[in-house]
Amino acid sequence: MRIVTRPDFDGIVCAVIILEALQTEMPIIWVEPGQVQNGSADIQPGDIMANLPFNERCSVWFDHHVSNSSDRKIEGAFKIAPSAAGVVYEYYKEQGKLSRNFDELIKETDMIDAAILSMDQVLHPENYPFILLSMTVKNRAQSEHIYWERLIKLLRHKSIDEILTDIEVKKRCDQVINENMVYADILRKYTLTHGHLSVTDFRTLERAPSGNRFLTYSLFPDSVASIKIRYDDNDKDIVLVSIGKSIFNDGLNINIGKLLAKYGGGGHAGAGGCSMKASDAQKNINEIIDIMLRHIS
Repeated sequence: MRIVTRPDFDGIVCAVIILEALQTEMPIIWVEPGQVQNGSADIQPGDIMANLPFNERCSVWFDHHVSNSSDRKIEGAFKIAPSAAGVVYEYYKEQGKLSRNFDELIKETDMIDAAILSMDQVLHPENYPFILLSMTVKNRAQSEHIYWERLIKLLRHKSIDEILTDIEVKKRCDQVINENMVYADILRKYTLTHGHLSVTDFRTLERAPSGNRFLTYSLFPDSVASIKIRYDDNDKDIVLVSIGKSIFNDGLNINIGKLLAKYGGGGHAGAGGCSMKASDAQKNINEIIDIMLRHIS
């Protein structure tokens, strides 16, 4: 039996709750949604999948993305919700399998994954411990699995104040704070606005920079949605596209997860992502921009 989850903060918290509920140690396999969708993920009978599209080989499945909705009869739970971790938590609480209270962790994970943030939380994440901690999870290299698994252990057994004093966590939090200080200037340089849509394109850079993913919503206050484009760090034949509705402005009248499902991706109504071949990318991106512009009120 293994846990198969996505390497983001929501996926990490899913693993925390599953391990607590089952009270056993098991391997954790880190998989991106695109790997499930293209069939390259090694899913096995007995696997507990969370925060990922469904795969028929798994034995238990949890998810919350509108683009992954399914009426399959399988152990686990699917629900449109702020986070997959919240779906996992509710499921195991109802079964009476949790002896510890994780209400605060789930509340914070819901807020972060659904981007239900204030302007101050966006501009000053260093003042909000869980938000800062979530920003240390960058899901850009499988070699990071040692850190992701370290966070799982810490979140299971330590308070947030104790976690932030961990040497490795503190180092990464300091790095995030420093990155965020320069990220605003980088975003301004590589972002163009198309009406009320901001498009950030990092493809001219050897490696896309890391930074506060919510910052674009404060830098381009007239935008109702943002698109970020970059090459995959390990394969320049793959382009990654991330789209989000502004967390401060309404006006985009389209379901992003369903839109990106047409391009092999998916996500929530308000945010999602997909990967595509570089040779097809610009044509697809132009189509996506055109569709989004037609759905801005």
